[in-house]
Amino acid sequence: MTAGPPAGPPKEDETVLVRREGRVGRLTLNRPRALNALTHAMVSRIDAALTAWEGDTSVHAVVLDGAGERGLCAGGDIRAIHEDARTGGTASPAFWRDEYRLNARIARHVGPYVAFMDGFVMGGGVGVSAHGNVRVVTERSKVAMPETGIGLVPDVGGTYLLSRAPGELGTHLALTGEAVGAADAVLCGLADHFVPSGLLPALAAELASTDVPVAVRRHAATPPEGELAADREWIDACYAADSVEEIVDRLFGSGHHAAKQAAETILTRSPTALKATLAALRAARELGTLEEVLDVEYRASCAALRTPDLVEGIRAQVIDKDRTPRWVPGELALVTDADVARFSAVPAGGDLGLAGPRLGA
Repeated sequence: MTAGPPAGPPKEDETVLVRREGRVGRLTLNRPRALNALTHAMVSRIDAALTAWEGDTSVHAVVLDGAGERGLCAGGDIRAIHEDARTGGTASPAFWRDEYRLNARIARHVGPYVAFMDGFVMGGGVGVSAHGNVRVVTERSKVAMPETGIGLVPDVGGTYLLSRAPGELGTHLALTGEAVGAADAVLCGLADHFVPSGLLPALAAELASTDVPVAVRRHAATPPEGELAADREWIDACYAADSVEEIVDRLFGSGHHAAKQAAETILTRSPTALKATLAALRAARELGTLEEVLDVEYRASCAALRTPDLVEGIRAQVIDKDRTPRWVPGELALVTDADVARFSAVPAGGDLGLAGPRLGA
């Protein structure tokens, strides 16, 4: 992590610090007071930097980190999304369109794209890091896709990543929204290497003059033991069910305390978002590319913008912080197939165009 900026919010062109350090292009998300939450301007600035560096043969790698000591990025600017949803605006679909295209670009990036996933890495933070090809976690990492808690379906390619985690680990993380540490992030395919947080400055300095694989090997270590590997038996058995209701029933009936806790957590999430998320995960398993999945996620996000749960979820978690959302409908049994189907409808402005005309037909 890098030191925070002087007092006061950064200017728009300072929300992502872009510079060259030897052989690498450095990107630092620079809104530490907002836990580096992504804005549309930040997405555009990252995209512009990648465009410039892809045409520069002297740039051998890109390194992404976050300002401050709390985390790389807490996700998108959901306060702005809340206001947009509340007032019937159109800014959020425009933001998501560019954000998801950036996620795809990062996955296609030629050469090493090194992400320091230190501290909190959630939602949009996963999107700008976990699609890279050199993903570094630390003992402070807390990686999560918590969207069901605010009435959204995991996005930024999250359903693509989680659908490809071993067994049903991805389903567990998507429905509960729970954060995982370094070892579990590596197990789930969200990260590649563990480096103690105190060594990140030295690693960043070495990357400026040394090939990425060599530098990373010199600093990488074995992460502290995770939790998910030991829970695979009940996770795989319970989350293989075909409906959220059956998953919850299996969790309660498994006899494992951690499974019961997971069920209780799931029941606090948006029932509509839970069912749409399970459908999206199952669909993502069958789709071949990240681009195809991002199109599906874009449809889901645009649909969520028109539901009461998104406004209510953000209100309860971020605005008023009373942690008591009043979901509509309030129970899984009241969510209809038609409610879920709306999350796969093509938005008025069309799909992202990343996967070709087939998915938009």
